[in-house]
Amino acid sequence: MAAVPERAAKRRAATLSRLLESRHLGWAGLAVGLAAPFAIATPYAMNIMTSAVIFVMLAVGLNIVVGYCGLLDLGFAAFFAVGAYTSGLLATRLDWPLVATVPFVIAATVIAGIVIGGPTLRLRSDYLAIVTLGFGEIVRIVANNLDVTGGPSGIYGIPGLFGDHVANPVVFYYAALLIVAVAVLLAARLGRSRLGRAWRFVREDEDAAEAMGVHTYRVKLAAYIAGAVWGGLAGVLFAAQLSAISPASFTFLQSALVLMAVVLGGMGSTPGVVLGAVVISLLPEMLRGLADYRFFVFGVLLIAMMIGRPQGLWPHRSRETARMAARSGGA
Repeated sequence: MAAVPERAAKRRAATLSRLLESRHLGWAGLAVGLAAPFAIATPYAMNIMTSAVIFVMLAVGLNIVVGYCGLLDLGFAAFFAVGAYTSGLLATRLDWPLVATVPFVIAATVIAGIVIGGPTLRLRSDYLAIVTLGFGEIVRIVANNLDVTGGPSGIYGIPGLFGDHVANPVVFYYAALLIVAVAVLLAARLGRSRLGRAWRFVREDEDAAEAMGVHTYRVKLAAYIAGAVWGGLAGVLFAAQLSAISPASFTFLQSALVLMAVVLGGMGSTPGVVLGAVVISLLPEMLRGLADYRFFVFGVLLIAMMIGRPQGLWPHRSRETARMAARSGGA
């Protein structure tokens, strides 16, 4: 008799797993994002929601590097800065709409990914983390000291995505949401591709992957470049939202928060990373009523979540794992 409740529990777990892996859940999340402005349409709320959407773009980009390929990157804000400064300079100096700067942003982030990844991706673990941390600080300090980037004052007067200098917050939110939704979908498809499987092989055991014929250096460089492109495009949205950028926006804290979103959501899990980014970006605002104690409570809640669920809020489940769960549920 005791086996009956156990089988029922397994069936419920298998049903929940199929629900969480369903593609319709992503569409449901997009629908919620599209309907949100109708429920909360104040300028402050729209600004917070737009920032959360851009943060999702950053987290998905870092997830390619950390979650898919297992490369610890502590300087991801550098690519964020490269994208924002490239688009900002072209838009203010040549009076271009930010949409026209996107090809140049992609080219700049690819070059940045090759420059930093080329000589350093032969390193592993802590050594790679130290190099990427140094790269992030170098980019910020260079932007802080060059006249062309505006120095500590940065760049201001950046136009909107389509050249409008005063964009409607709701319209910009919808544009950012659709762009990020496409980016999330592409990242998920990339993770399920042949290259994505190679990334996961490298993450699990780099030596074994190389022994099986995977060119680990090229695979890691591809992950680094892909993550850089995602980060650079998030920088374009960031510049369009604020119409002004400065080196203070691209500190190590920004990189740490993005990495925190990836770990909290579940490394390698696209829906988990989206959820983690939303939590990290919105939770401090929800705790604003606690005044000076909100970041203390924010930190305590994060520690409690990671102790209670170290694999993340929504961990990655491979098809093989889901298939085994379904079989055990039906047994």
